[in-house]
Amino acid sequence: MHYLVTGGAGFIGSHLVDRLMEMGQVTIYDNFSSGRKEFISHHLENPNFKVIEADTLDLGSLKKAMDGIDLVIHLASNPDVRHGTLNTGYDLEQGTMATYNVLEAMRQTGVRNIAFSSSQTVYGEQDSIAVPEDYGPMIPISLYGASKLACEGLISAYANSFDMQVWIFRFANIIGRRATHGVIIDFIAKLKNNSEQMEILGDGTQSKSYLLVEECVDAIIYGIQNSDERVNLFNLGCSDWVDVTRIAEIVAEEMGLPDVAFTYTGGERGWHGDVPRMRLSIEKITKLGWTPGHDSEGAIRAAVRANVEEAGIS
Repeated sequence: MHYLVTGGAGFIGSHLVDRLMEMGQVTIYDNFSSGRKEFISHHLENPNFKVIEADTLDLGSLKKAMDGIDLVIHLASNPDVRHGTLNTGYDLEQGTMATYNVLEAMRQTGVRNIAFSSSQTVYGEQDSIAVPEDYGPMIPISLYGASKLACEGLISAYANSFDMQVWIFRFANIIGRRATHGVIIDFIAKLKNNSEQMEILGDGTQSKSYLLVEECVDAIIYGIQNSDERVNLFNLGCSDWVDVTRIAEIVAEEMGLPDVAFTYTGGERGWHGDVPRMRLSIEKITKLGWTPGHDSEGAIRAAVRANVEEAGIS
């Protein structure tokens, strides 16, 4: 198998590439706006590995990259939900338009298989139930979520219009080694700067599901290998959730800071577009045979330890 991974030098992408290199040939396609060359440097001498430094908005480059590809895994996008409030066109360009270009390059070159990294943000705000994949109506409250939902629509339409097979994975909060942003990274940086007091955005009760990046990669590969519909759709996360204050406590504990005073900015959400409580049902993927190896708190603690080590904190 020859895999093309857009965003392959990013946080999730580089972990996925590590696994795929054990399974066949890998070409990564990345503009390195957020991806890092050091994440994939250990593969550079491998003859089964290739790097194309280009943007997904460049349709011509994408078409050339499709040569000999069996499966596209499309991860390239805006990596931070909050960025859309600063640049309202970013998710449209790097999310929706980029996905259109990937699909159109596939159509024109005859590549027929794609896996896509979507997000729990497509569901928008929902009640206390753990939402299954057929939950609706989906009303995103962030530009990031809106873009991901639009991408899902394009992928489904291309699958049915041009005889493609697709796998769509709606991620919970993915955490772990090589993470470059997110609540854990923010808290570590804040405590490194001030070990006595830390500000938490919102009221600290925001609660979500967390999944280690290595387990996310396992689930992606398992889902692709064990489902065979034209459009295959899965939530990926844990069956439980943790609130932000508990994450702050775990970060402080793992940094050896038992007496940190927490302050709060107030309000039910940390930023515009933040969904305060997100519950994902992972029953569909677990029925297929995959289960996460950690619960959310276990994943958070493992990720904090990895990120503290990466930050050079002893």
